Amino acid sequence: MLSNNHTKSTDRYVALDVETTGFSPQNGDRVIEIGAVAIEGQSIVAEFSMLIDAGKRIPWQVQKVHGITNEMLYGESKPDEVLPEFYKFIAGNILVAHNASFDIGFLRHEFALLGMSLNNRSLCTLKMSRKLYPNLPNHKLETVSRYLLGESCEQMQMHRALDDAKLAGMIWLEMGKI
Repeated sequence: MLSNNHTKSTDRYVALDVETTGFSPQNGDRVIEIGAVAIEGQSIVAEFSMLIDAGKRIPWQVQKVHGITNEMLYGESKPDEVLPEFYKFIAGNILVAHNASFDIGFLRHEFALLGMSLNNRSLCTLKMSRKLYPNLPNHKLETVSRYLLGESCEQMQMHRALDDAKLAGMIWLEMGKI
């Protein structure tokens, strides 16, 4: 689902998150959900959220993490339908993610399977939080969110792409106030 309230500008950032069938695209794991929010100024101005039927079964251990089941993906769009649409959503924007190397690594792999490339600049809120808040017990998205946002993150569903993308965007904005 794509909603877009404003046109793209040079000061637009896109916070994103992906959910996958495992930990390594090199081992055949695939992206099964993309969530992203476009940020202009201090506001989220557009959202992108889609489940993806990548034709790969989700192991039970992975289903327990994000709650996405094989049945949920039945009938959903294929990667060759979703990724070109997502590419338009992020085109020319700086990407923001918590553990960016994971999310962007998976996206680069998915784009490469379609003969596309992903060359956007990116910022990692995980690396930023380690530098700015060295005394946190850990730097998981949930921990950093609770520290910076307090109760405003309580209604979010952790380990689902759109909510995790929103949290990454919100903590990135909060870190920028320092």
